[in-house]
Amino acid sequence: MIRVALADDHPVVRLGLVSLVDSVPDLSAVAEFSTAEELLSWLPTNTCDVVLLDLQFGQGRMTGAEAAAAIVASGGPPVLILTTYATDADIVNAVEAGAAGYLLKDAPTDELAEAVRAAAAGRTPLSPVVQRRLLDRVRLPAVALTLRELDTLRLVAEGLSNQAVADRLVVTQATVKSHLAHAYAKLGVQSRTEALSIARERGLIA
Repeated sequence: MIRVALADDHPVVRLGLVSLVDSVPDLSAVAEFSTAEELLSWLPTNTCDVVLLDLQFGQGRMTGAEAAAAIVASGGPPVLILTTYATDADIVNAVEAGAAGYLLKDAPTDELAEAVRAAAAGRTPLSPVVQRRLLDRVRLPAVALTLRELDTLRLVAEGLSNQAVADRLVVTQATVKSHLAHAYAKLGVQSRTEALSIARERGLIA
């Protein structure tokens, strides 16, 4: 039996995931949490084989990527990200944090069950969408935006000024302008509006 702990801030989604996991004969949901912080408090004195973790838990809360990094650093169980977010920035953040796998919430039950088994066995399950994104970044490194460039575009998309973006990323305005210039060149655009439009079309930002 593969023991699964899961964290998702939406009660209905969480209930659905527990029911889904428990419906698979060789899987068992042993704990559920509404925040990543609660999960991290539980892990040191309890055991599970795989963690199913959402990516976003709301303003001011630890993200799934941050929690994954903490779990991996402490030698905890493999973390499988299960989320609705599939932008390049989200995927790269999760992979760099050490997540064992990355699936979207619309994945079929069989795909999710097999991903949990794979993570428990030390393999790296990725949804087809995520696989394509990562392969594109490997195949086209010259046009793949860096994580900082993606972060900059994401904040610009939120309506922040260059100074506000600089403050959020703890860099100078000159650095922000440099990130934007590089992003424009890679996307083949000349303005913020064009950059955000292309980035959204390609799924680089939400």
